[in-house]
Amino acid sequence: MLIGMTERGPDSAGMAVFGACLPESQRKISLYSGLTDDGAAYDWVGLVDAINAALKVHATPAIKGNHAVLRFEGQAEPVKAFVKAYDAKLHLLSTGRSIELYKDIGTPAQVAERYDFAHLGGSHLVGHTRMATESAVTPDRAHPFTAGEDFCLVHNGSLSNPNGVRRMLEPRGIRFETDNDTEAACRFLEWRLREGDTLHAALQKGFEALDGFYTFLMGTATELALIRDPFACKPAVVAETDDYVAIASEFRSLATCPT
Repeated sequence: MLIGMTERGPDSAGMAVFGACLPESQRKISLYSGLTDDGAAYDWVGLVDAINAALKVHATPAIKGNHAVLRFEGQAEPVKAFVKAYDAKLHLLSTGRSIELYKDIGTPAQVAERYDFAHLGGSHLVGHTRMATESAVTPDRAHPFTAGEDFCLVHNGSLSNPNGVRRMLEPRGIRFETDNDTEAACRFLEWRLREGDTLHAALQKGFEALDGFYTFLMGTATELALIRDPFACKPAVVAETDDYVAIASEFRSLATCPT
């Protein structure tokens, strides 16, 4: 399905996969790093050794090229803070008990092969192909976007008020990492979930706060949600069978799904 959307998004791609939840005492984070200054692969084992020495969280890595998923005991915030201080080249992609995330620049086929998407497993996933119109083509600006734990969002369209949403959220202590308009929607909706809203209630408030043309697909550890703006000018196609539900921006992306 991802490769079928190549013409709509040839510059970068990503996939968030939701699997079985870890025990309550454990978390995992997905990380990305560019090449080191000498062009070598990143030293993920050295990072994990440093984390374990400093925090004693028994972290273990699952490494795929310039991405790694670290699993560890305890809450995520101390590990995230350590990673941020350890190396500015490291980018946090996701946090939670269920979600793992891979995203990078390149065609969807290149990214899918690079991170072996064909053999990812889980209960549900959210993927995206991007043709940049609002910000630079970089791994951190590719979709899916995440905020908080076990929440991600992909976006087809354009928001007209992302700066207004940022100005509303930043005084509440919510920090932004990119200039992408999709991040504003992602952080607004996750903020509402963190404030106690159900996903349905958060989306209702999103209709009031987010202005523009959009189709959003969101994933949590237990739910998927698809919404479109009131004008519904950005497409969405849903195929539902006894075995699966598949959602895409175009029919052709569904052509390879089982019948």
